[in-house]
Amino acid sequence: MASSAIQELIQDVDKQLHGSITIVVFGASGDLAKKKTFPSLFGLYRNGFLPKDTRIIGYARTKMDRDDFVKRITQYMKIGDDPEIKKKLNSFLEITSYHAGKYDEEASWKDLAQYINKVEGNVEKKNRLFYVALPPSVFLDVASGVRGHCYSEGFINRIVIEKPFGKDLESSRELGRDIGKLFKEDEIYRIDHYLGKEMVKNLMTLRFANVFFGQVWDRRNIDNVQITFKEPFGTEGRGGYFDEFGIIRDVMQNHLLQVLSLVAMERPISTDAEAIRDEKVKVLKCIEPLKLEDALLGQYVRNGDKPGYKEDDSLSDKDTNCPTFAALVAHIHNERWEGVPFIMKAGKALNEAKVEIRIQFRNVSGNLFKNTPRNELVLRIQPSEAVYMKVNNKHPGLSYQTLQSDLDLTYHRRYSDLKIPDAYEALILDVLRGDHSNFVRDDELDAAWKIFTPILHEIEGKKILPKEYKYGSRGPDELDDFVRKYGYDRLGANEYKWPVQSVSGELD
Repeated sequence: MASSAIQELIQDVDKQLHGSITIVVFGASGDLAKKKTFPSLFGLYRNGFLPKDTRIIGYARTKMDRDDFVKRITQYMKIGDDPEIKKKLNSFLEITSYHAGKYDEEASWKDLAQYINKVEGNVEKKNRLFYVALPPSVFLDVASGVRGHCYSEGFINRIVIEKPFGKDLESSRELGRDIGKLFKEDEIYRIDHYLGKEMVKNLMTLRFANVFFGQVWDRRNIDNVQITFKEPFGTEGRGGYFDEFGIIRDVMQNHLLQVLSLVAMERPISTDAEAIRDEKVKVLKCIEPLKLEDALLGQYVRNGDKPGYKEDDSLSDKDTNCPTFAALVAHIHNERWEGVPFIMKAGKALNEAKVEIRIQFRNVSGNLFKNTPRNELVLRIQPSEAVYMKVNNKHPGLSYQTLQSDLDLTYHRRYSDLKIPDAYEALILDVLRGDHSNFVRDDELDAAWKIFTPILHEIEGKKILPKEYKYGSRGPDELDDFVRKYGYDRLGANEYKWPVQSVSGELD
């Protein structure tokens, strides 16, 4: 990032917070806090994005001494042997402390309030950010405790809440009403970390800053859109948690639908947060509730030494019909997208790690060259961020045969001197800046649940059995026929290989 842009962001934070903020991380002993929240806060600190007068307090039920706390929150920070980074880490730890207490006990909240005041001392601006890195079962306890005892009257207060935001439309609305009684909408930041990923944030720039994309971004030129999320590992001992939500709630209702809304929305009147979120809500309201006839569900089974989903020791229901794979088709009924299927696919225990958007264009009218594949625009979200266009080209040399090639913008080659920040780092910076652009608004959440709730209730009410697929495969055998039914043409797909090394590992 250019130094002028960095200075602009730093000034933006200081202007918002007047150089002072206290950040309280609830669930500080948990996985999310140690893997994402604290490393992201340190990343912001070492790059100078935190206000000069910043204090960070970890809070959880676990009793820990200072050494245990430091060891826990630094184990996922990439420090290396650089003495300057080590020096920065020591300075960061000096502004960081830990306090243990319960979430459902008033005495603990009073104690925390006193501790915050003690840490803040005589600071003039008592602005506070509360990060709830906890499961939804304690959201309301924390929100109530914060509002009743730790809210800083007369100053800035912001609360960050992690997904899932309910399990269906009714529970989401109930949670929204309860939290809405405690905090104003502009104080609430519903975080979906996919909105902080570089390529997702790049979608608006690609669409609205390039004239050629603007001219072809509609049903006259685009045949179908696929949004794909693939993980190469199963639940790995987390089946008990996963079974409560399934792949549709865990990935599709939030991550993939957010991506879909950015692909499909109309041009906002400005880059203002509310203008962007207005357009996302508008396009979501044009999507009819998903139907079972437009769905393919799967559940992975054993393949060699790789166990099946039902073999997960943490599962209490060994006959569960919980899908670990789903392909769902959304239809947008508006002038731009009528008739274009949006195919969302997500699954665990598949053949590779990949998240991408694949926009397939229509066949060339009156094509002179027979059996040429369709053009595709592919946005690789992870791993290895990239934008590439699949094009047909004359075979070099004396032959007039066509071959498929690509116009390739691979980030790690083109921007080798730049480090792409973690999604959480980008989003926490947005919270500090008071920018809601990449966070979920209450009416947006409502519109999303209206799309997914009917099919979720039908799957669970009718106990729909998913198709079996082997661990490490592409998904159910029926997948190719399913996407073909909605117009996707795989011509050339088997021959074409995007030139990137195979990468496996956790997709977050």
